[in-house]
Amino acid sequence: MEMTEFAVREELLVDGYEVIIGIEIHCQLNTDSKIFSSAPADFGNEPNTLANIVDLGMPGVLPVFNEGLIERALKFGLGVNAELGLHNTFDRKNYFYPDLPKGYQITQMANPIVGKGYIDILVNEGEANEYAKRIGITRGHLEEDAGKSVHDAVDGMTGVDLNRAGTPLIEIVSEPDMRSASEAVAYIKAIHQLVTWLGISDAVMAEGSFRCDCNVSVRKPGGPLGTRCELKNLNSFRFIERAINREIERQIDIIEDGGKIVQATRLYDPEADETRAMRTKEEANDYRYFPDPDLLPIRIDQATVDAIRAAMPELPVARRDRFEKDLGLSEYDAHVLTGSRELADYFEAVLAQLGAGHAKLAANWIMGELMAALNKDEKTIVDTPISAEQLAGLLKRLNDNTLSGKLAKQVFAAMYEGEGGDSADAADKIIDAKGLKQETDTGAIKAMVEEVIANNQAMVDEYRGGKEKAFNGLVGQVMKASRGKANPQQVNEILKGLLG
Repeated sequence: MEMTEFAVREELLVDGYEVIIGIEIHCQLNTDSKIFSSAPADFGNEPNTLANIVDLGMPGVLPVFNEGLIERALKFGLGVNAELGLHNTFDRKNYFYPDLPKGYQITQMANPIVGKGYIDILVNEGEANEYAKRIGITRGHLEEDAGKSVHDAVDGMTGVDLNRAGTPLIEIVSEPDMRSASEAVAYIKAIHQLVTWLGISDAVMAEGSFRCDCNVSVRKPGGPLGTRCELKNLNSFRFIERAINREIERQIDIIEDGGKIVQATRLYDPEADETRAMRTKEEANDYRYFPDPDLLPIRIDQATVDAIRAAMPELPVARRDRFEKDLGLSEYDAHVLTGSRELADYFEAVLAQLGAGHAKLAANWIMGELMAALNKDEKTIVDTPISAEQLAGLLKRLNDNTLSGKLAKQVFAAMYEGEGGDSADAADKIIDAKGLKQETDTGAIKAMVEEVIANNQAMVDEYRGGKEKAFNGLVGQVMKASRGKANPQQVNEILKGLLG
């Protein structure tokens, strides 16, 4: 990875040391079959049931490239503003692991499909010290995954599961542009969002389809680069941040005690909250890369690139900017609503029914009531029981004063549980069935207010004596008398008028 110089941010120094972080992300691409064989690229099957003779590295078998990976890789390259490798080749990376039957991994070394690019990130999002930063991307290359060594299936033995062998990956290599664990996590989240937004990967970290290696070193500001250590196979945002911070502390402690950092590959132990050495780190020449003689070069014409570019969805950053500029949403709201492509699509589908002038109302209900209910049930917007059309129908009744905010929440809760059916007018059906229509008749509300004033003289005297809280108490009594159906604004206006 090449070094990009940045001005040192004093607040990011750790005990006077500058932290240098570069990241390698292994992202599984979502083709049905593997990269060089027809075996299914599935997850969760019984061990060694999805590996064919190509994946097993049997003598004489030949790899056949999965053409569907070209479109997915080029989408990623366009998404990170990268140079595209219209002529790319495959190489053999030679090393021995029990779960690598061939004794080499097919990858792209000399001519990757994605070249230099960048992605913009937002660090400490939503906090007072939030800031934006551009992170350089060195390359994105296609390669096959190895199998998996399983250490807990048989007592005292290690098993090998080759289901994962040959699974298609794009390895995304960053420049060492990050200066803190927070920046590293923001970068990884941005890449994770992009690949799921583009629909090229499910990126489920718990299943290993999106995992990270973090290269960490420290130095005194302006000094020579320090020796890096690589933290391997991190697969949760929380553990990534903790692992990097522990490794920073470890390296600084060694240097301060007069020792030297040894370049190595390390694992993070979350229970002990420490990093542990696996092996000394290999250099590129240790792998003896050479062109794979069984695979022809891939040549991509400009017409293919143009067609993929034309079919690209609006990217997260562009959509956030549009939500802010065209719809008047706050930066925070725009960021939340573009957390996933599905969520942004849902918001826009609601807005298509309401009109752009109601963007804030739609945003508040999606980020508030809907997301709270989904989070409680450990669901995402993809699993929502309330369609965009149904939520829009509910919000229309808020706009036309059929419902108060409190009544709308009751209708929402019923609709979330499936009442009202799956039609767009579910809210109207619930309102009619439960008699939840808001009372807006001025005469009826005035009669209730007069009764409350007559029955709560002590509270009236307190309000007239200057205690504003007493007014809220009187409003509460009116709402109680109306069973929550009186229009709150009218209640306030009438009550103030009668109290003088």
